[in-house]
Amino acid sequence: MNIEGDWLGQAALKVKRWPKDTIAAGRRHTVGLKSDGTVTAVGDNKYGQCDVSDWRDIVAVAAGNVHMATNTGNAHTIGLKSDSTVAAVGWNKHGQCDVNDWCDIVAVAAGWRRTIGLKSAGTVVAVGRNNEGECNVSGWHDIVAVAAGDWHTIGLKMDGTVTAVGNNRYRQCNVSGWCDIVSVAAGYLHTIGLKSDGSVTAVGLNKHGQCDVSVWRGIVAIAVGSNHTIGLKSDGTVAAVGWNEYGQCNVSDWRDIVAIAAGCAHTVGLKLDGTMIAVGDNEYGQCDVSSWRGIQLPGN
Repeated sequence: MNIEGDWLGQAALKVKRWPKDTIAAGRRHTVGLKSDGTVTAVGDNKYGQCDVSDWRDIVAVAAGNVHMATNTGNAHTIGLKSDSTVAAVGWNKHGQCDVNDWCDIVAVAAGWRRTIGLKSAGTVVAVGRNNEGECNVSGWHDIVAVAAGDWHTIGLKMDGTVTAVGNNRYRQCNVSGWCDIVSVAAGYLHTIGLKSDGSVTAVGLNKHGQCDVSVWRGIVAIAVGSNHTIGLKSDGTVAAVGWNEYGQCNVSDWRDIVAIAAGCAHTVGLKLDGTMIAVGDNEYGQCDVSSWRGIQLPGN
């Protein structure tokens, strides 16, 4: 089954409305978009990042992530509404939740202490921490998808090429030579690109083997945690590489998966029947999703 065929097949041609990011994983929390446009969340709620029960008419969700060694600045949740406006809850020290005036947004991404929004015209807006230039996206155009790592931001262009800003210490922004890309994802210090032929490319820090994806084939979606990388295959199974201290890469027995998300040290999967599965760090209950029902399937 081609899980995301419509989006993946058209991503390099035009901005797709409502890419359906229906699940999201942050440092210590997990978010799910339900088929009725409401949102549910579990995990750490110290900053109110799980206070989403009153949200309505949501079409996509994103959750701020951060490296395990960082204990703050990892706690906000973003919701894209059907009227192209944006909702936000959680920690806001750097203004990462100041999105109330955004409009005409078709996709959102949440990084460490910042939020990225893709507009229907293919331009990009950003709020939050910009110490590394990770919010310097005002000059971008012809963008069809965005991804936010800890300190760098990635933009997928209409022609299948990729642009990047922010910290480049480990060459995680060296994506200018990429082509035929249909999806991008960003972690702590690495960047992943899904190609139109179902193969995957990667740049950046590879201390834990999180960039060892060159042999992957038949991939239809990607997700990136701090130091691990997840790939959803066209047959509904899942591949994983990278840091596995908490078992966040133990997904070899997963079946019938239609969407994936990766937090700092946990991995979440949405099944074809609308139920959820999760592995990895569960200190704050961020993997307690087995009771969820009616989560929106991607593309629906």
